[in-house]
Order: sequence, then structure tokens, then C-alpha cells
Amino acid sequence: MQIEYAELSLLGDREDNQDRVTVSAQEQAALLVVIDGMGGHSDGSRAADTALKSLLESFRQTPAPLFDPLGFLHMALSRAHDDVAKLGNGQTIDTRPRATTAICLVQEGAAFWAHIGDSRVYHLRGGAVVSRTRDHSHVEQLLREGSIREEEIPGHPMRNFVECCLGGEAMLPEMTLSRRQPLEDGDMIMACTDGVWSNLKDTEIAALLKPHAGNGSARSALELLVERAVAASAPHSDNATAASIVWHH
Repeated sequence: MQIEYAELSLLGDREDNQDRVTVSAQEQAALLVVIDGMGGHSDGSRAADTALKSLLESFRQTPAPLFDPLGFLHMALSRAHDDVAKLGNGQTIDTRPRATTAICLVQEGAAFWAHIGDSRVYHLRGGAVVSRTRDHSHVEQLLREGSIREEEIPGHPMRNFVECCLGGEAMLPEMTLSRRQPLEDGDMIMACTDGVWSNLKDTEIAALLKPHAGNGSARSALELLVERAVAASAPHSDNATAASIVWHH
């Protein structure tokens, strides 16, 4: 499997970084993970650390190429949710550690992804967004109902309210899984937290991640994107975290 990958997380204008990110690449499969910790400073970090450890353990324990990729994503996220939810035992619902996440499995010329909350996955080809996930958020629900327009989201007072997350309630949260997404040479899969996409349009994200952005490498393009995201949200920028995989064959 020939892939190029990169990951980056910037502090932004926050005091600490509660995001986590990694790309775990094996010979026949790779797993891309971004996690945005929610709650108090320490609790958000604990939630993100716990979720990341759980997802990576699930991946390492599953032989590759994975026989049932979508089943794996559902199982891994369910396990991660249970592990994060245990951290909140004995705490009030408002103080329990929680996190949003977006994950993507790449193998055998295809990508499979899933997300919970408002961390996103983008599929890019030739400088354009082929598809992206739709957030589990209140403003996304309003958008689908036709109550607000896309351009109203950045300034909406409930823009940061997510409908579901890892942890918090014991009940399994809503999660959205993609179907098998065939990859062409040069396709990029990018996952990011809301600190990256919140003040950038999809067209801007695609332009910054074009193959020729920076010096042409996946790393330089990702650096360009995340740095631009922080600048676009300054002086109130969130942690900005992203990871990408470029498929080659």
C-alpha cells in the first residue's frame, strides 16, 4: 500500500491542547484519527487520550486488511465511547469527560470513515471536495430543516452545540458511517477538528490542500491549512488539528 500521510495539531489561542491526532499505518491498512476533547481542561484531555488509546488498540488487534471495515469502525467507536463514559462515573452529566471524533480506514484502494460530533472527514480530488461528513450539531440540523442558510452558521449562537459525542451518557451515541469510497491516484482523505474548518469554507480548504500547495508534500499542505485556520479565527482560535492520507497507486 503506497500512501503519504501527515498530522498536525496547533494550540491556537487556548491555554492547553485537548485535541489528539494520529495516523497508524500498517503494511495493508492505515487508520487516521482526530479527537477533540470536551469539558474542563484536564477532563477534555483525559477523554481524548482515552479515546485515542482505545481506537488504536482496536486497530492493532484486528488483522489487516480488515474483513469488515464498517463493522470495525462501529465496534471501535462503540468501545471508545464505553471507555470514555467510564471516566465520568460518579460525576454530574455536565462535568463528565467527552470528545468528538472522526476516523478513517484506508485499505485496498478504498476509504471507509465514521464520525461522532463535529469533527469532520473530507475526501478531496484534484483540488475539490468530493464529499465530506455532515456534523452532528444543532446548526446542521437547522440547516437540513431549512431554518438557516450555510452562510449563517459561522455567526450562529449555537454553532458549537453538538448533538452527540463520545462519553457523557452511557447510551451509545449517534454515529455516521460512510459506504466504501474508491480512491484514485492522488486522492486525499483529511480529518480535522472544528478548530480547522469553523472559519474556512470548503472551497478554501480544498484550495489549501491542492497537490501544489506549499512545496507539494502532504505535510506542507496540511501545515498551510492548519496555520490558515488559526489565523482565520484569531484572536479566539481553538485548538486546530488535522491529519491526511494521500493515496498512490
